[in-house]
Amino acid sequence: MITLLKGGQIYAPSPLGKKDILIAGKQIDSIAEPGTIHLQGIPFEEIDVSGKIITPGFIDSHVHILGGGGEGGPATRTPEIKVEDIIASGVTTVIGCLGTDSVTRHMESLYAKAKGLEAEGISTYIFSGSYEIPTMSLTGSIRRDLVLIDKVIGAGEVAISDHRSSQPSFRDFCRLAAECRVGGMLGGKAGILHCHVGDGEQKLEMISRLINETEIPPSQIIPTHCNRNPDLLEEAITFNKRGGTIDFTAGADSDNGKGGLISISEAISKCIEKKACLDHITVSSDGNGSMPVFDEKGNLIGLTVADQKNLLSHFRCLIDRNILEIDKALKIFTLNPACCYALRNKGEISPGNDADINIFDSRFSLIHAFSMGKKVMENKKLLIKGTFSQ
Repeated sequence: MITLLKGGQIYAPSPLGKKDILIAGKQIDSIAEPGTIHLQGIPFEEIDVSGKIITPGFIDSHVHILGGGGEGGPATRTPEIKVEDIIASGVTTVIGCLGTDSVTRHMESLYAKAKGLEAEGISTYIFSGSYEIPTMSLTGSIRRDLVLIDKVIGAGEVAISDHRSSQPSFRDFCRLAAECRVGGMLGGKAGILHCHVGDGEQKLEMISRLINETEIPPSQIIPTHCNRNPDLLEEAITFNKRGGTIDFTAGADSDNGKGGLISISEAISKCIEKKACLDHITVSSDGNGSMPVFDEKGNLIGLTVADQKNLLSHFRCLIDRNILEIDKALKIFTLNPACCYALRNKGEISPGNDADINIFDSRFSLIHAFSMGKKVMENKKLLIKGTFSQ
C-alpha cells in the first residue's frame, strides 16, 4: 500500500515544518516540500492532513501485555491488554514485561502475546524475567535469550527496594547486569536491565553500587517508577546526570499525581530545574499492571489498574503548561525510548524508518494513526480490532 500524507506540520520529533510524507509498504519512503511528490501509474491513497500535527507513534517501554497484579489473590490478576486500547493511546510500539506474578504468568505466554499483538498490527518487544532473581527465561539464561530470541531486548522488570522483590544480593544483581551486558553485545541489542524500584529506603543504592564498583556503564540499567516519591526522584536525577536513563510512570492524574506518584509535569519540571539530561528520560504507562496500595504493615488495602491512555494526557499536559516545547516533550515519548532500547527504525519520522505515525489536531487529539504503514485509525475511528473483540 502506498499513502501520501499532504501538507501536515511535522514534528519528527524535530520540527520540520509543513511537508508531504510518502509511505510505501511498512516504511517512510520520503519527506518533501508540499506538492513536489508526484505519483502516476500506481494505486495510492492521498490524505489531506493540512492543519494537522504529524508525529512518530509513541513507544511505551513498560507494559503488562499479559496483565499483572495478583497481590490480593487470583481474583486480582489484571486482564491482558487489547490492541485497540494500545492504538487509542497513540502507541505503536510496546515492550512487554511480567511483574510480581511469575507463577501463573510465564515467559512463553508473554512471548506468544507479543507475537499476537504484532499480528494484530503493532510492533512488540519483551523483557525476559519478572520481579525475582534468579530470573525466568525462555532458553535457560538471559544471555541466550538476548542472542537467540528476536523479541527479547533485555531483562526485567526486576524489583529492587520493594517488599515484593526477591531481596537479591548485590552479587546476584551484578551477575544479572553482566548477563544483560554481554548478551546484548552478542545479540546486537541494548541488553537493558530494567528495574522496578519500590518505596524501600535503599532506593537506587543497588544501582549506584553497581556503577561505582563494577565496569558496567550506567547506560545498561534503566530504573522505572522513578517518580514514586520525592527522595527517589532526587536519586534518579543524580543517576541521570551520571549518564543513566530514568523512566517515569504515567499515573492516573496528569495534574496532581493521583495514586501516590509525582505527576509527570512535576517530575520533568524538577529535572529541568536540576539540569538533568532530557535525552535520557522516558515515560511509560505500566499499562494493565496493577497499582496496589499497601499500609505501613505491608497489607494490601487498595488496587487499581494502570491505563495506557494516561500517556496522551501527560504529553498534552507538558505542552499545555509550557513545561516543554512540542519537540522536546515528544522526544520523551518517542525518540528517547527508541535510542535507549536500541529499537532500530523507530521513534523518528525519517526516510527508511518504520511508518509509525500519529496525526493530531491542534489540541493534540488523535485523529489518524499508522502502524508499520498500515492505517489503524481514521477520523478517530479504530480500523483494527483484536481477534476476539466484538
